[in-house]
Order: sequence, then C-alpha cells, then structure tokens
Amino acid sequence: MIRIIRYESQPVETLLNRASAPQKDVTETVADILAQVKARGDAAVLDYCEKFDGTRPQSLLVTQEEIEQAYAAIEPELLATMELAAANIARFHTQQKRSGFIDAKEDGVVIGQRVLPLKSVGLYVPGGTARYPSSVLMDAIPAKIAGVSQIVMTTPPDAQGNVPAVILAAAKIAGVSQIVKLGGAQAIAALAFGTESVPRVDKIVGPGNIFVATAKQLCYAQGLVDIDMIAGPSEILVIADAASNPAHIAADLLSQAEHDKLSAAWLVTTSEAFAVQVRTELERQLPLLSRESIARESIDSNGRAIVVPDLTTAVAVANAIAPEHLEVSTDDPFALLPLIENAGSVFLGRYCPEPLGDYLAGPNHTLPTSGTARYSSPLGVDDFCKRSSYLYYTREALCKVGMDVRRFAEREELTAHANAIAIRMEEKQ
Repeated sequence: MIRIIRYESQPVETLLNRASAPQKDVTETVADILAQVKARGDAAVLDYCEKFDGTRPQSLLVTQEEIEQAYAAIEPELLATMELAAANIARFHTQQKRSGFIDAKEDGVVIGQRVLPLKSVGLYVPGGTARYPSSVLMDAIPAKIAGVSQIVMTTPPDAQGNVPAVILAAAKIAGVSQIVKLGGAQAIAALAFGTESVPRVDKIVGPGNIFVATAKQLCYAQGLVDIDMIAGPSEILVIADAASNPAHIAADLLSQAEHDKLSAAWLVTTSEAFAVQVRTELERQLPLLSRESIARESIDSNGRAIVVPDLTTAVAVANAIAPEHLEVSTDDPFALLPLIENAGSVFLGRYCPEPLGDYLAGPNHTLPTSGTARYSSPLGVDDFCKRSSYLYYTREALCKVGMDVRRFAEREELTAHANAIAIRMEEKQ
C-alpha cells in the first residue's frame, strides 16, 4: 500500500525510497566477456549466446527475408499504429535538427561550426520479461534524422534462435540497417570492438540489465564508444490537485509501477483526502493488472503520496526529485510549466497520461532517470551528432592579433606555442 506523507520542508531524499539497480560485483565477469569478444570475435559471442540464451544461431545476422516475413505476419492494425507513432516521432525530432554556422569576420577571419552525423550507431534492444518495439522506434528514428548511415540493432534471440516478429517489424519501419541476434554484455562488446559479423559502431544506445549497463560503462571508459546513458528504474511523479480524478491518477502511477519491482511512483498533492482516494483506487486496480505482483511490490516498497500546502510547493518538491516522467494534473498546467526545471518529460493536463509519451505522441521516451534530469536530457537528434569547429586567418589577420596570442603562450610558459605565431609574423614577404 502506498505511503502517505505530509511534507514539512524536510529534504525530499528522506521521503523517498528511490530504488537503484541491485549492486552486484559484475565488473570482473563483464571485463572477461569484453576480453574474450575482442580476442575471438564471432566464436566468443556464439559461445556466450549458447551459454546465456540457450541457442547457437547458424548466423548472427537476421536476413532480409526474415524481416519481410516478420513484417507480413503482424496484424495490419498494429502496423498502422506503429507507422503513426513513427510519423509522430519523426515530426517531433525533425524540429531538433541543427545546422552549422559560418561567421565571416572582417579583415580576413572566418570561423564556423559544422554539425556532422555519427557514421554508425548500435541500438541495444533488451529481451527478458518484455520486448519493446516502441523503444526501437524511439531510438532509431532520431538517428536516421540526424543522418546516421548505419544503425546496427542487437537483441537476444529466443530459445529457437529467432527475434520476435514485432521487433523486426519495428526495425523495418524505423530504418534499421542491420539486425544481430545477440544480447547481454557480449552484444555490447561486439558493437564496441567489431567482429566478423558485427560492425564496430561509434555510439551505443538503449537500456539493459546490470551486465549490459556495466559493459557500456567499461567500453565508454576505455574510449571505445560513446553511450547514451545508464538507465535506472522507471519513475513517475504526478502533481495533482483535489479536482483530479483519483482513478485516473492511480492508473497513471501503475503505468510505471508495472515496469519493474524497482520502479517508483510518486504522487504530490495539495489534499490529504485526495491522497487517500488515490490509495484506495490503487488497491482496487492492482488485482486487475497482468503484472500485479511486480506493480504491487513497486507501489508497496517505493510508492509515496506526498501532501503539500500548495501547487508552488508541489513543483518545488518535483524539481528536487527530478523525475523521469512528470504529470501535472491541474486546471491550468501551463501556469506551472515555467516553474518546472528538472524533469525528463512533462505531461500537462488531466487528459495527457504518461503512456501517450511512451508510445505515440512523438517526444522521446528514452529519458534521464535516478535524478539525472537535473543535468541531462531525453534522447534526441543531438545525441547522434558531433560538432566540429573551423577557423581561417590571412597573414594580415594573424599579425593583427599575434602579440596577444604570444602573450598568452609566454605566460603559460609554452614557448613552442608562441613560436608557431612568431615565426609567421617575422616571415619576410
């Protein structure tokens, strides 16, 4: 049962049980997997596939024929839904795309910046208790818009050595270049080092278990690849006034609680009576869920209903928590929007539940968790780009500022720096 707490300006950390992924000593195991894949390539990843997934595919790569068969097997209504979601995701993320600039100054100086797409990106799609075709769309479409030419998706096969049809269909819709039947830390290693079958990539995105997360961290620390983030358990915080529908709010809290036993669902409300109503609704709705046991443990262990004196305080509490998802269920949610500083994605109004963002609306659902919304952002087009600056000076322009540059260099006792300027200034014309 969700705990109801009255807020009295205490630190929010004392109010929450913000779960984290189980801490296991997996670094040594993952490091060995990385070393084996680096040394033995496909042979190593096939061994790990057999060990962890119970199957040894004849080929790691999904064929075009398999993709087309999977796409044809999906019911037309679901295909239409995925196409609609893809169009909305593309529309939103196209507006994020940036171009470079050029600043042609007077007197022979040109400076500028180029925005260039990464050449190749790895997309990790987990298996386990659930498969998420929505994540394939959310992660691959921004990469396509950025201009990434090669998107390599890895996902663990089932016991028969196959990838679920709905995942393959989503990959086809999103424009994934290549699909690999491979999961776990060995998939991250294959993407980071490259093997006979798996191309090396520049960046890896997508969530995974603690072994996947550790592999991403180790590969990033070694300078092999960039990564998006280390995702923690799912979170939702709902700001709601007494005029909200408690059944709606309970349903929204459960929409994240059902992800994982470590997920967190928080209500911040101006009415203790309303918090009690939501608690009653949670207990009524929980037995109706297909993942009741998971959602119940999440609510019982990590759920909180925090009662505050006013909506301004509610936003202050939300900013301190910095949730992954933030719903604002009030009459005028746009009045509170300017006050919101820390949230992965914000859902405004009484008829904008979090699953809209998970599936269809268009903004990305790969979001910062565990309070990292204080300083990080949702996955977007910028994550698949790099910036490069350039500059051009004529001799006359260089001579005009040469002494200033030399003055800096000499103060820092970098005489070679200073000489690179002086030798040009002293050059006879």
